[in-house]
Amino acid sequence: MGQCYYNETIGFFYNNSGKELSLHWRPKDVVVVALGLTVSVLVLLTNLLVIAAIASNRRFHQPIYYLLGNLAAADLFAGMAYLFLMFHTGPRTARLSIKGWFLRQGLLDTSLTASVATLLAIAVERHRSVMAVQLHSRLPRGRVVTLIVGVWAAALGLGLLPAHFWHCLCDLDSCSRMVPLFSRSYLAAWALSSLLVFLLMVAVYTRIFFYVRRRVERMAEHVSCHPRYRETTLSLVKTVVIILGEWVL
Repeated sequence: MGQCYYNETIGFFYNNSGKELSLHWRPKDVVVVALGLTVSVLVLLTNLLVIAAIASNRRFHQPIYYLLGNLAAADLFAGMAYLFLMFHTGPRTARLSIKGWFLRQGLLDTSLTASVATLLAIAVERHRSVMAVQLHSRLPRGRVVTLIVGVWAAALGLGLLPAHFWHCLCDLDSCSRMVPLFSRSYLAAWALSSLLVFLLMVAVYTRIFFYVRRRVERMAEHVSCHPRYRETTLSLVKTVVIILGEWVL
């Protein structure tokens, strides 16, 4: 390991990576910040409404809604992270300390990881429910709480990892151009893990889709099938569409 550069400025690392660092407010910086602030506020408000609705309505006190509430909490945290980013971007980036820069990036990474991990947990829960033809999983609440704690532990771990270990402050040649204080190997590992989660979700929801479609086709052959069964199956189809839409967004 070579020399470490813990006392250098942010500009030093941006120059090393060849990434542009704005020192003055430009029109495009103002537009980006204005749009970012607007989106952040909308994200905060919408997810606060979702959390309030789940907390206040006892009908939503089911495992799937706990996970959806956790997704809203992760997105709420993401809105806060992007709000923090908007107040510390553009020319303000150059004035950040190394710790401040890692805090800014760590908040974003933690919130994104929590959202993606929760979406994967929801996919697994939906798979269990669909296979049992239930709208709501019978998964014990204690296990759901453990799952949510595990999601946030993993998210915090991944968010803190670059600041304490997986950075390039002691190996400038490994610095990423996209994220100048991060090691390229860390970004590659993060991208690979995100791709793996995405592929797992695609596999789970593909299986759910074909399973539900087969059920609907069989149902259509039996006009006398129980109305409640038909309603449950169609509701499962709607749930799959909603969760996939959340992932795309």
